[in-house]
Amino acid sequence: MTLAYVRTEDAPKRPPPATTAGTWARLRDQFAPTPLSGLATIVIAALLAWTAWTIIHWALISAVWSAPDREACNAVGAGACWPFVKAKALQWVYGFYPIEERWRANLVFLLGGISLLGLLVPQIPLKGLNALFFFLIYPVLTFYLLRGDHFGLVRVDTDQWGGLLVTLIVALTGIVASMPIGILLALGRRSKMPVVRSLSTAFIEIVRGVPLVTVLFMASVMFPLFMPPGVNPDKLLKALIGVALFSAAYMAETVRGGLQAIPKGQYEASMAVGLSYWRMMLLIIMPQALKVVIPGIVNSFISLFKDTSLVSIIGIFDLFNMVQSGFNDAKWASAQTGNTGYFVLGLVYWAFCFAMSRYSQFIERRLNTGHKR
Repeated sequence: MTLAYVRTEDAPKRPPPATTAGTWARLRDQFAPTPLSGLATIVIAALLAWTAWTIIHWALISAVWSAPDREACNAVGAGACWPFVKAKALQWVYGFYPIEERWRANLVFLLGGISLLGLLVPQIPLKGLNALFFFLIYPVLTFYLLRGDHFGLVRVDTDQWGGLLVTLIVALTGIVASMPIGILLALGRRSKMPVVRSLSTAFIEIVRGVPLVTVLFMASVMFPLFMPPGVNPDKLLKALIGVALFSAAYMAETVRGGLQAIPKGQYEASMAVGLSYWRMMLLIIMPQALKVVIPGIVNSFISLFKDTSLVSIIGIFDLFNMVQSGFNDAKWASAQTGNTGYFVLGLVYWAFCFAMSRYSQFIERRLNTGHKR
């Protein structure tokens, strides 16, 4: 007789081997799966720790926090000269804008922040009104508030604007203007009309083939030649036009990549239901294309924000130029003045660029971009 054994219940579960489970095993698998990668992890961690400690020691531990002039910052072993930053901070924000009129710049900052918040936060209603205000009313209001000479306001020419105020004006103008221009150029480059396609392609390739510095010099020198005699726009306006056109060329290629990623069936289905070209682009194609290229669009915006520092080459006192001009103050000239100024400048640029990057990731997650449903 053959006896058979049939299990009537599961065997008790055993704990996994200590070498394949637990915190130590996960850390080993991530950072040191092989001896060579483990050594590389140790070396990189040591370099990062040394760099972090050096920065912390310079910026916090050995830093000078209070001083009437440069003497304390010139002491042996002195770190960051924060009194210099405190003394120049307002100038870095407003430039040479008259002190008694800075409330106008503050009002511009406040209105811009509120309207931008209304556009970026999904939970805030009335997006249409916010967009109308931010893209149409706010630029005009900003110009009249800052320049004055109307409604009883004292006139302040753009030569007196500067600092973070000008940096944000150039960056926002470039971002807002480059998007629609870039979309039109991308559509023009894919157009079936030879003239439109050739002109769009020529503009994109020419502008992308030269550095922004060249475009700024051309806008500063050549643009007045196309104006009527006696008309010479101020240099800030010329810089805004140059930055916007330069950024639009790069934006056009980003958008064109998104258009090429849309399946041909989307175009055919849109035409099959009787949509015109512009309705097809507005309602069907463009929303999908822009969704695909969100990372590229935000990358262009980040590059544009950092490139605003180049307007200092044509004599505009943006944030970068204002920080550099502070180094010429004999009262604060010290060995650490330049290091501290550039350190703060880097932090400001990093903060704005990091905020744009994080918001881009938020939008990608919200739209489920690049993920399977």
